[in-house]
Amino acid sequence: MVNKNKKILVTCALPYANGPIHIGHLLEHIQADIWVRYHRMQGKNVLFICADDSHGTAVMLKAKLMNISPEALIKVIFKKHVKDLLNFNISYDNYSHTHSKENLYYVQKIFLTLKNKGYIKEKNISQLYDSSEKMFLPDRLVKGTCSKCFMIDQYGDHCENCGSVYNAKDLIKPKSQISGTTPILKDSVHFFLNLSMFEKKLKVWINSGVLDKNVKNKVIEWFKTGLKLWDISRDSPYFGFNIPGYINKYFYVWLDAPICYISTFQNLCTKNQNINFKEFWESTHTTSLYHFIGKDIIYFHSIFWPAILEGINFRKPTKIFVHGYVTLNNTKMSKSKNKLIKASTWLKFFDSDSLRYYFASKSSPSIKDIEFNLQDFINRINSDIVNKIVNLASRCSSFINNNFNGFLGNKLLDLNLYSLFLNKNKKISKMFKYRKYSSIVYTIVKYADRSNNYINNKRPWDLCKDDKYNVKIQLICTMGINLFRFLITWLKPIMPDLSRRVEKFLNIKLSWMNLNYPLLNHKISKFQHLYERINDCSDKIFL
Repeated sequence: MVNKNKKILVTCALPYANGPIHIGHLLEHIQADIWVRYHRMQGKNVLFICADDSHGTAVMLKAKLMNISPEALIKVIFKKHVKDLLNFNISYDNYSHTHSKENLYYVQKIFLTLKNKGYIKEKNISQLYDSSEKMFLPDRLVKGTCSKCFMIDQYGDHCENCGSVYNAKDLIKPKSQISGTTPILKDSVHFFLNLSMFEKKLKVWINSGVLDKNVKNKVIEWFKTGLKLWDISRDSPYFGFNIPGYINKYFYVWLDAPICYISTFQNLCTKNQNINFKEFWESTHTTSLYHFIGKDIIYFHSIFWPAILEGINFRKPTKIFVHGYVTLNNTKMSKSKNKLIKASTWLKFFDSDSLRYYFASKSSPSIKDIEFNLQDFINRINSDIVNKIVNLASRCSSFINNNFNGFLGNKLLDLNLYSLFLNKNKKISKMFKYRKYSSIVYTIVKYADRSNNYINNKRPWDLCKDDKYNVKIQLICTMGINLFRFLITWLKPIMPDLSRRVEKFLNIKLSWMNLNYPLLNHKISKFQHLYERINDCSDKIFL
């Protein structure tokens, strides 16, 4: 999938700046970060960026409720988001926001380019209007019944049940989420991107392998009814960038949000002069661009965003990786519905590695939702990480530290077993490339069991009864430590904190290539607790 000589740019969708990061958000960032860390371990040049989605009516209204300016609000949220993502070891090279000067420059430039090329159409439209609040209602602030599948309580831009994309005025029995009143229709002049002008090229691109089969089939359905005009403007009052030449017209967040991938990268280039902007964004690209997104924004990234890129003669994504939601009791996590576990709350009870591992154990290339179950989480961490993987290091190192001054032996007792693990490297590597994280975790646990069985069968504690300095004890435990090194190296992209502690314990840098050579005649550090058992706190974390 990824040519090792190519430079890679990876992005995640932009978290919205009206509330905290929760573990539903973290699924995407963790999945992307695991993929990035794996490729970096392979020596590939990977740049990883993201930003806050800072504009829109929801931000404006929340700022008003808090009696502060929208600018003040997004600054506070930005700092919290950055802190939360860092606390979960999301290894971004740059993290920006849509309200940046770079994004203003690119949004205006791209709009004028598209307009001058004839891709922008001006049109008078009727929109839902909240008479009591004296404002047009954005898609996310109106709810009603989907006109396609008749599911109630759906937002004005798309249905979370059937995936249909529609205009807010198509909703059945719409209600304003601000005042609770029934909105009226009111006319206004708006700007539209004419998506139909890109239809042929988009079809070619979509069939080029950029989307997984199940996602591609969904996108193809949208072409059957023909691509519509896409509204890229909003009316005052609104928090965002003004459209040049118009006082009360603003760019819609879904224009400036994807463009922020470009502006965030430009900001990175400003910070690091060794990075070539054109090399990553010109249409004659020699690099790769990968987007990690949720299934609720497939339309924006598979049709709207590549149409913009085509219109300005920029390169389109190499691949779009799509994931499902994180559910609690089979219900999607949602800030608006207050059904979530905040990232900061999680860290009051657990470490970041544990969530990364749990999500990895349930993640695959499919877009199926991931059900979070606290008891399953606790059992999995204690069983896999504590009882099997870390315990392997503990039981072997005790003999090495106490009886052999911390030195591993000078040879491997079982070359066939070592070769078995070594040969598994290629399969594990392929799983990482194709984001088959649950298969990776399954394989690691399977090989942890095999490693512990080896120690159980050799029974070094029995040999110790006759002669605790018996060199065979050293060689058995040397074998165990080498097998443990395989497990942690495979886990390194998933559990960076644990792997750092193991590197300190083993006095080595965990590297895929180094696994070709066993760890022999090497001194390890005195074993310290690498991972603590997790206790049940279900009565607290959901409060």
